[in-house]
Amino acid sequence: FQGRLGLTKDVSRAIELWTEAADLGSLEAHCRLGLAYCTGNVVEEDKPRGIHYWQQAALKGNAQSRHNLGAVENINGNHQLAAQHYMISAKMG
Repeated sequence: FQGRLGLTKDVSRAIELWTEAADLGSLEAHCRLGLAYCTGNVVEEDKPRGIHYWQQAALKGNAQSRHNLGAVENINGNHQLAAQHYMISAKMG
């Protein structure tokens, strides 16, 4: 979606493909969608939707998504829960 390798930048197509990949079980796609929606950098910000994608990936073993959930909880002041996410993420690798 970033317009690399001579390709035209197409954010909406990237979101469409990531969503399809997530529906098919791609944890990386869940993680990328979570980041896109939580930050609002490439789509309209929708934190609950982004967190949902991270939760789906984290429950299936994606360490980065688990770490990201910890960061969200830390920002929200839920330090105990943040620490739990971070510990689980660290154990996942």
